[in-house]
Amino acid sequence: MRKILLLIILAATFGCHFGAHAQYNREYFFWVGRRCMMNNDYQEAIRTLNTLLRFDDEAFEGYFLRGIAKYNLDDLIGAEFDFSTAIKLNPVYTQAYTYRAITRSRLGNYDDALQDFREAIELRPDLPSPYYSRGVTRLLNQQFKEAISDFDKFIRQEKKVADAFICRGLSYLHLKDTVQAYDNFNRAIRTNREDPNGYNRRGALYMQQKRYGEAEADFDKAISCDSTYLLSYFNRALVYSDTHRPMRALADFDKVIQLDSTNSLTYFNRAMLRAQIGDYNRALDDYNRVALYSPNNVLVYYNRAGVHAQLGEIEKAVADYTSAIKLYPDFANAYIYRGRLRELLRDPKGAKHDRETAQKKIAAYRSRLSDSTYSIYADTTQRFDRLLSFDSKFAGSSFDPIINRSGGREEMRLMPLFKFTLLQPDSIPTVAHYRLRRIDDFKKRVGNKLLTLSCRESNVSADSLVLFDKHYAQELRKGDVSWIDLFQRGITQSLIKQYTNSVNTYTAAIEQNPSNPFLYLNRSTTRAEMIDFISSIDNSYQRITIDSDPANRLNNNSKRTYSYDEAVADLNKVIKLFPDFAHAYYNRANLRALSGSLPEAFDDYTKAIELNPSFAEAYYNRGVVQIFMKDTRKGCLDISKAGELGIKAAYEVLKRYARNEDN
Repeated sequence: MRKILLLIILAATFGCHFGAHAQYNREYFFWVGRRCMMNNDYQEAIRTLNTLLRFDDEAFEGYFLRGIAKYNLDDLIGAEFDFSTAIKLNPVYTQAYTYRAITRSRLGNYDDALQDFREAIELRPDLPSPYYSRGVTRLLNQQFKEAISDFDKFIRQEKKVADAFICRGLSYLHLKDTVQAYDNFNRAIRTNREDPNGYNRRGALYMQQKRYGEAEADFDKAISCDSTYLLSYFNRALVYSDTHRPMRALADFDKVIQLDSTNSLTYFNRAMLRAQIGDYNRALDDYNRVALYSPNNVLVYYNRAGVHAQLGEIEKAVADYTSAIKLYPDFANAYIYRGRLRELLRDPKGAKHDRETAQKKIAAYRSRLSDSTYSIYADTTQRFDRLLSFDSKFAGSSFDPIINRSGGREEMRLMPLFKFTLLQPDSIPTVAHYRLRRIDDFKKRVGNKLLTLSCRESNVSADSLVLFDKHYAQELRKGDVSWIDLFQRGITQSLIKQYTNSVNTYTAAIEQNPSNPFLYLNRSTTRAEMIDFISSIDNSYQRITIDSDPANRLNNNSKRTYSYDEAVADLNKVIKLFPDFAHAYYNRANLRALSGSLPEAFDDYTKAIELNPSFAEAYYNRGVVQIFMKDTRKGCLDISKAGELGIKAAYEVLKRYARNEDN
């Protein structure tokens, strides 16, 4: 993509024409700016073009070139603004439409990108490059047949661009047409035999089909083309592992870590491989490093427990299995192995309890295999020690309220869902919320001093939560069950991550009191949290970017999708029962945003703010949504308002996005 951008700079140079006044100076600044860009000195190019645009603020070519410079500095919002200015000044500027479309595609704004490509192609249907770029956008937008059509049109005019064959091959691969995929990868290799990407793509397909010899040959060739392309070493390590050559696999993993010392996925795979060959001490070192990077990933503790057990460190192994169970209470395997270790520690009672719990988890799982509830994703006794592909990284929580930094890129998170939870009084400043008589009356009716409507994590200790849960369980066993007792049990079960049980308990409470909106609110939140947690264990890893070309970010692995429909249905019921409840609109907005329905989420946040003009979290999340909808200025205004109302995280966001908006 950047090669094409540099080519367009030359084209723009010959298309440049300024007025007669101050002709020499303007041409000079334009020439200097172009030269800086050809030397990859984009910041100096921007400074030079700024001078040019001060002389002539209608020089649309200057805005276009400055947009390219910003694009290459990853200031995508600034680039989009400059391309838009160029189009405003010259509505038939084909190249500006094309590169605004490319920018919007990288921002994930596929609909507007495709509209820009339509404009560019209508203006100049003879140009090949817009077809290639639109094909990449359609590939990313999973419009695979349309993408193939675009790549066909590009290839008719440009037969020597290997990336076009690779992208068309990926499109066929997503349509399950491996014959056409192989043909296109082969053509990419014939087109450019020095490009490692073609060999890597074909090798990955060979590996997927267990044609290990051919895959290894392709990865060898990719490494000979580029000895610093870490994906080649990583994939070859997987081939070595699958063909029982662990020492060679370890050597390749070592090379990946040498090239990228922070790649936790490689440490994780190397740890599993070291454990498989009995190198337990060094496997433990790798797991310790991964646990430091990903403290909330259940598989780290589960796998590390096995290493501790092999080293005879039984207490540490039990502690790790316990950590895994705390993170994922339906983890049957963890109970099984912890039970065996408790036998060694002469704890027959604990061992029996773990065995019985594991059997219950497995039986519950099998009984629901045809059920549509989320518990079908609970663990049974599957293995979790296979090596994982590079198209992944450790998963995190979608409700994490902080800015997550991974792989050198930043990703904003939504402020969490609101629910009735248990909170001890503390000194942490809270954001003021409006008070409703109906909420106060509900809390009085329940009669629990710790009960609070909040989006914060509970600060009640895990041991105390377990004791509370046991207390409510004992009360319920006495008979004469009330919806209040069921509601409080549902809260404690949710807080100790017994999500399936919690949903069932809330359902029982709703059967007794079907007109109470707050019961539906908590069941909705629990369902949403359960989906989020299940996705982190079911898809223990997610895709990561390994290449600047957006087409190369795609992987070929199927991925389960999760639906918040039942959680949203509960919130619809809350709103029907209590239409003035701002938090219900806020929660529904969150789930719609997580489902990709950003305009609908925006509307719900707006309704929440209408009902509660001081709703800081709603301003913050609406700002995030607007930024993702590319309305950065309004988004920053909302986030600024959230900061005024007490959301400290707002100012970290403003430091980045307000600065981009000003460029």
